[in-house]
Amino acid sequence: MVVADFIEQLLNGITLGMVYVLVAAGLSVIFGVMDVINFSHGELFALGAYFALSIVNPLGPGVGFWVALIVAPLIVGVIGAAIERTTVRPLYGRNPLYHILLTFGLVLIISDLIELGWGTDRQQLAVPAYLSQPVEFFSIQLSVYNYFIIVFGALLAAATWYLLNRTKYGMIIRAGSQDREMVRNVGIDIDRYYTLVFGVGAALAAVAGVVLGGYQNVNTTMGNGVIITAFVIVVLGGLGSFRGAVFGGLLVGVVQTLMRTYSGTELFEVGGVGLSIPNLEGLTVFLLMIGVLLLKPQGLFGTRGEESEGGEGDILVGGHGGFLSDSTRTKLGVVLVALLVLAPFAALFLGNRYYIVLLNEIVIWALFALSLDIVMGYAGLVPLGHTMFYGVGAYAAALVTLHYTQSIVVSLFVAVVICAVLAWIVGSLSIRVSGVYFAMITLAFAELFYNAVVKFEFTGGSDGLLLREAPFIGIAGIGAELGDIEFMILGLELEQMTVFYYLALALTILSFLFARRLMNAPFGSVLQSIRESEDRAEFIGYDTIKYKRRAFVVSGGMAGLAGGLLAASPITFIISRDQTLAWIHSGEVIVMALLGGMGTLFGPMLGAGAFIGAEEILSGYTEQWQLVIGTIFVLFVLFVPRGLVSVPSLLNQRFRQSHEEETPIGPDETEVKSDD
Repeated sequence: MVVADFIEQLLNGITLGMVYVLVAAGLSVIFGVMDVINFSHGELFALGAYFALSIVNPLGPGVGFWVALIVAPLIVGVIGAAIERTTVRPLYGRNPLYHILLTFGLVLIISDLIELGWGTDRQQLAVPAYLSQPVEFFSIQLSVYNYFIIVFGALLAAATWYLLNRTKYGMIIRAGSQDREMVRNVGIDIDRYYTLVFGVGAALAAVAGVVLGGYQNVNTTMGNGVIITAFVIVVLGGLGSFRGAVFGGLLVGVVQTLMRTYSGTELFEVGGVGLSIPNLEGLTVFLLMIGVLLLKPQGLFGTRGEESEGGEGDILVGGHGGFLSDSTRTKLGVVLVALLVLAPFAALFLGNRYYIVLLNEIVIWALFALSLDIVMGYAGLVPLGHTMFYGVGAYAAALVTLHYTQSIVVSLFVAVVICAVLAWIVGSLSIRVSGVYFAMITLAFAELFYNAVVKFEFTGGSDGLLLREAPFIGIAGIGAELGDIEFMILGLELEQMTVFYYLALALTILSFLFARRLMNAPFGSVLQSIRESEDRAEFIGYDTIKYKRRAFVVSGGMAGLAGGLLAASPITFIISRDQTLAWIHSGEVIVMALLGGMGTLFGPMLGAGAFIGAEEILSGYTEQWQLVIGTIFVLFVLFVPRGLVSVPSLLNQRFRQSHEEETPIGPDETEVKSDD
């Protein structure tokens, strides 16, 4: 009976794994051919399930399911092809990390379009009744649908492999992945094949969405839930390896199912001590991913080195002042700080204290974005798991407040120290790889913490930490509770939220001044040289690993300070993992950094203000505010990759060009000189 149960769970794992194979295969093929890390792949997966719902509901499950299995992937494939032609294609030649940024913007757009079209309720995708019938063999009971998924998924994976390896189209696609210019030179329009590849990859994701929708349910978070697992699979198997995607998908599906079933199960007892399987559900696959990346960065079946062949192209940083002088920029900074100091008084004068709450949120996210810019804008590293330090800082500060002291000074100090130490450890492991592999390993560490916090009682589990006591501004009993600090200025009463705002603003300004001093020092110059060309920096004698690790430590400590301020805020009553550790927050802070202008320190902080301000304004008019912000972000990636700080310079350049075109040629001037 035990053997039969194990085989049944093994088959359940293979069923789930085959769905993962279809998702990861499309993701891996797109990267292998086009060097595109497609974060919107999960939303295309969800889109396939929702299109299937629209087909099955009017036609009924008997006929509608089979029609949906064909038509829904075709529709999504066409959408994928359109995405490639309009958004991805203009980025060829840029650093592949811009594809991550672009497709994250597409995540915001597609997810809101799904909610707009189908609502937010969970729905069940009906399958034909005969597929739902249970079948029992040797005490192993599974539905016909399980066997259908396994067989259908295997056939589709085999057909995809045959297309890539045994057809003329596959030969051209593989040749294009090796040397696209060579393929163009022999008269083949490789861009059309790239469009086909992206469309096929999107269609495979949609097939998986239809199949999983009938196996579980259809909901708006299904794309967000599957994309991280898909990245784990392609990294385990090897980015760009179809064989690795198949192996990794089946491995992850089986491991997840077995750990979900047998975690905590006692195996046997020795000397009165029971030995059981550790409860590592949700952690195992990320530990596997980290281990593989550390031992074999190219994955189990991958053949690429740490950098993809398409790794040419720099990370575009914001302009350093454009046409403005240093003194002018300093004066503008002083004016902006003065406005931030006066902003609470304006809110109190208008009688709307909510604006002070909003200002606090902007300041905390500005500090978080500043911390990211140190590693992304200056060192050229894109950490997709940067929210790990934000979340750990918040949990550390909250735990200190709950169990040791209510002093904000102590809790923030502990948050910074713990996150700096964590950054040193994670950085020492992560910076051994670079490019997209660095992005993936930091994402794995963040997901590891995200899933680990629910395993411990001291973190509050899935409920989070409830903050009951008012924080104390001071140390060693010298000071006052934040709630007791109230005073009048110009007839306006300043309460605890306003006092905390000034504390957060002061810490953010000090952090900015510290970061600016650091980046203007030789240390910052070395980081920028590493960003431009790490090989050259190594050649002239710099230990690039050491410099990147130090930058990572400074960045992690600042992110921990931002998380600590979140925990210390008077309006924060609970610290939870979704609030602080969810991977989507890493994406949001990257959006802020690019929106403002990377590599400038102040640009990402402006981007944080613009992002949160736009969210606040748009959410008052529409529930689909992410659709608007995602569209703006995509346009910035395509047309203003250096961010808001570069806009004045671009406008000035455009004005000069138009002025020169309008200037008439004098009588002694000719358009072409005789000696040219």
